[in-house]
Amino acid sequence: MRSYPEIKNRKIRMAILGCGRISKNHFASIEEHKNEIELISICESKNDILKEHEKKYNIKGYLSLTEMLDNEKLDLVSICTPSGMHADNTELCAKYGINVMTEKPMATRWNDGMRMVRSCDNAGVRLFVVKQNRKNPTLQLLKRAVDENRFGKIHMVHINVFWTRPQKYYDQASWRGTWEFDGGAFMNQASHYVDLLDWLIGPIDKVQAMMSTNLNIEVEDTGVLNVRWRNGALGSMSVTMLTYPENLEGSITILGETGTVRVGGLAVNDIKHWEFDVPKNYDNDIKEANYNTASVYGYGHPLYYENVIEVLRGKAEPDTDGREGLKSLEIIIAAYLSARDGKVISLPLEV
Repeated sequence: MRSYPEIKNRKIRMAILGCGRISKNHFASIEEHKNEIELISICESKNDILKEHEKKYNIKGYLSLTEMLDNEKLDLVSICTPSGMHADNTELCAKYGINVMTEKPMATRWNDGMRMVRSCDNAGVRLFVVKQNRKNPTLQLLKRAVDENRFGKIHMVHINVFWTRPQKYYDQASWRGTWEFDGGAFMNQASHYVDLLDWLIGPIDKVQAMMSTNLNIEVEDTGVLNVRWRNGALGSMSVTMLTYPENLEGSITILGETGTVRVGGLAVNDIKHWEFDVPKNYDNDIKEANYNTASVYGYGHPLYYENVIEVLRGKAEPDTDGREGLKSLEIIIAAYLSARDGKVISLPLEV
C-alpha cells in the first residue's frame, strides 16, 4: 500500500481555487473545522470576485494558480473551477506536491479523469473527489440496509432528478452548458445521483441512454438512462433541468424481494417509504434522519471535510478518492456514448 506524508501537530494549510457558486460550501466547511484547517489563500480568475473574497475573508488572493503555488506553502487545494479545468488544475497542484480535493464531476472527459489519478499517484499526493451526498443521514441509513442485504435480491432501482436550470442560469457564464468545461444534466447537476448507482447497488454491466437539448446550450438538459447491474438488477434514471417552475425532487427508489424504500424530497433528504420483512432497531431512526433543505447540495460538505482531515492526519482512508470518482465518470461517459451512437454500452469502458 502506498504511504503518504502525514500532517501532525499543526493545522492543515489550505487554499481554494475558484470562488464561484459551490465555493461557499468550502468556505463554510473550513470555518467549521477552523481548529484543524487554516485557509491560507484563494485563487480566482475574475479580479472583481477575487477582491470581494479577499476582503470578506481577510486573505491573500491570486489571479494565477501558478503564482499562488509558487508563493504559498500549502498542504491541500480545493478545486472549485469549471469541471473541464479540473484535470489541468490537479496536474499542476500535483507537480508542486500538493494534495487535491476536487468538486464533481472530477473531469468532463474519461482520459482527463485518468490523467488526474495518474498525476497524483506519480507525485505521491492524495486526490479527493467530493461526494458529499453520501454523507446525508438518509442515504447513510439506505447504504446500511443495502450492505446488510435487507432487500434480498434487488429487482428494480429508479432515480429521479427533476430540477430547474433556466436559460438565464446558463447565460451567467460562457463555460456553462458547454461540452468542454461543464457537461450536461447528467455530468453536472445529476452526477451525485449517478454516483448512487454504483455506490449503493454495485458494478454496472450495461447502460442505454437517450438525451435531448431544449435550451440554447451545447449539452443535454433532459435524459433517460437504463441500467443493468452485474448482480442482475435492472434500473433507470430520469433527469431534467426543465422542471416548472422550480426544483421538484431528487429521489431514489429500491425494490427488492424483502424490502422497499423510497428516499425523496428536494435532494434525497426525506425517507418517504421504508419497509422490510424483518425490522431492525435503527428503523426507528428514520424521522431523525430526515431533514429540510432549500439547497440541492445538502449539508454533507463539513462531514466530507472530516474524512479529508482524518486522512491527511494518517488516521483514516479516503471515503472517495480519485479511483472512486472515476466510477461515476465512467457511467456518465458510457451514457453519452450510448445516446450519441444509439447503442447499448458495456462496462468497463475500453478506451
